[in-house]
Amino acid sequence: MNPDKRIVFLLALCQALAMAGSIILFTIAALIGSTIAADKSLATLPLALLQLATMLTTIPAAFILKRGRKLGFMTGALIGLMGSCLGIYAVLMGNFALFSLSTILYGISNGFVGYYRFTAADVATEAFRSRAISFVIAGGILAALIGPELATWTKDWLPVTFAGGFVAIALLQLLTLLVLSALNLPPLLQQKYQEHGRELGSIMQQPVFIVAVLGSMIGYGVMALLMTATPLAMVAVHHPFHTAASVIQWHVLGMFTPSLFTGYLIARFGVLTIISTGIFLNGLCIAVNLAGTSAPHFFGALLLLGIGWNFMFIGSTTLLTQTYTPAERAKTQAAHDFLMLSFVAFTTFLSGRLLNDWGWTVVNYTALALIGVALVAVLYLGQRRSALQPKPME
Repeated sequence: MNPDKRIVFLLALCQALAMAGSIILFTIAALIGSTIAADKSLATLPLALLQLATMLTTIPAAFILKRGRKLGFMTGALIGLMGSCLGIYAVLMGNFALFSLSTILYGISNGFVGYYRFTAADVATEAFRSRAISFVIAGGILAALIGPELATWTKDWLPVTFAGGFVAIALLQLLTLLVLSALNLPPLLQQKYQEHGRELGSIMQQPVFIVAVLGSMIGYGVMALLMTATPLAMVAVHHPFHTAASVIQWHVLGMFTPSLFTGYLIARFGVLTIISTGIFLNGLCIAVNLAGTSAPHFFGALLLLGIGWNFMFIGSTTLLTQTYTPAERAKTQAAHDFLMLSFVAFTTFLSGRLLNDWGWTVVNYTALALIGVALVAVLYLGQRRSALQPKPME
């Protein structure tokens, strides 16, 4: 195998292992939280802390990886291993504070995972680069196939329900370390250049930037709001855990499988059309959720939610690229990710609070209000662009 393609393959495998662990955690964490938290409305707080930790780690992780990518990635996996081992102990002891700390450690580990795709782009040839990025992201498909199965299989491994899930996550981290040890990454080229471009405040005032950020924030935030609450809502109406795990599996497949053709759809129909389609699919998800609480309702809704997230997230990310010059890229993307992940952390926490205090219906109506904001923003930008189009000569 070509050395560059071998590296990309190993990075894709690392991505799949990391995401499988995240899927296990997102499947069981809210259920654990609702069991061991004194205040049941805090059930999703550990997942919110995970999202917050991931956001805060993104920039420090970049600096660590600059000093050595292989060592940096192994550091991230080791922190994830520490978090999963602490999670085993916390669940066995019924300690909510330690459980929350374990998810924070896992969130720090996830801050490194996002750089697998960028590393693949760095090592790939120009002709192979776009496929290398897609191949690494497609690791999410493999993760969707194995993650929920592991969550179900390990549910009763240990005396306390769901503690075995953290054993599985720890084993996945160990496998990641083994794969990383086989990586032979070339040194990172250090490029010196002088930064030019507009102030960040000027960039963020652009209507295109505002709509792009709203699309990402709301697309990701609504996904977190509904996905986090779904296992709790299903168990509340007496669906077995393995059914909830299967629903998450179909949801994650919906999130990542469309990536194989979303880029083509954007090129064919336009970025605003694809974002709008994602908003529409989220609306259908909410309608299905409100229509009933049978297993087919949850399966259909979460599949629609995954595809809707894909269209909104990839579309909004594509729209963001229209807002900056190459010299402005780093600070613009950092501002975008900071705002998006902050909102995701907020909606993840809000999910448990709304479900506990007001119920599943209110969770969905909250999601509906949020996608309404995104729709208004996209329609405004579409109208603005139409008005700026030169009119044909009569």
